[in-house]
Order: sequence, then structure tokens, then C-alpha cells
Amino acid sequence: MLATFATLLIFQCLGEGMTFALSLPIPGPVVGMLLLFVALVISPSLLERIEETGSELLRHLSLLFVPAGVGIIVSAATVRGHWLAVIASVIVSTILTLAVTAGVMRLTMPRQVGKSSASAEPKKENDHA
Repeated sequence: MLATFATLLIFQCLGEGMTFALSLPIPGPVVGMLLLFVALVISPSLLERIEETGSELLRHLSLLFVPAGVGIIVSAATVRGHWLAVIASVIVSTILTLAVTAGVMRLTMPRQVGKSSASAEPKKENDHA
């Protein structure tokens, strides 16, 4: 578990470092997740090492949003004058997220269905006896 946390933190730190060094307009953790994705594509064995702890973190993902929610409440006075822009950005980003997720699912699901149906077919034996 600690090794997985260390791995995830290393990728986050790499993302932060790249964002800082290259002056990227993308948050460091996002770059870190992209680096983790590339590492998983290159080395699928990495998935076996981080899958269990990663799944556990995802089960408790809602708790990780608490600090962000508190930050929004603390900054309510600043946001008060821009409520229309905030609501519009939340709606647009939600729609974009749903559209991208649906697109990715459409691209990947046929591959998954093909794999599962191919593995479910019984092997035919030669009856040349």
C-alpha cells in the first residue's frame, strides 16, 4: 500500500515539476496522471502493483472532494460577483465530461466485448481419430 502511494506521489511530483519547469498551463497532477497513463501503457505490470490501492482510493474518492468544497465556501465572497460564470462553467464542463466519457466508452467497449466473447468460446478439438 505504501509503495503504491509512493508511486502515485512520484508521478504527481513529476507532473508538478514538468508544469513548473516548462511553464505549462495545465495543473501538475493532471500532467502526473498523463505520465502515469503512459507508464501503464508501456509497462502493464505496473497496474498489478497499484490496482488494489488505487481501487481503494477510488472507493473513497468523495472524501477527497471535501477540501475543495471547503475552499469554495471559504472563497464564497470572492465568487459571489461571478456566480453566473461559475454556474455556466460547471454546466459546460459537466456536459463536456459526459461527452468525452461517452466517446471513450464507444471506442473501447467494442474491444472489450470482442475480448470477452473470444475468451468465452469453447475450443474445438480435432476429431481426426
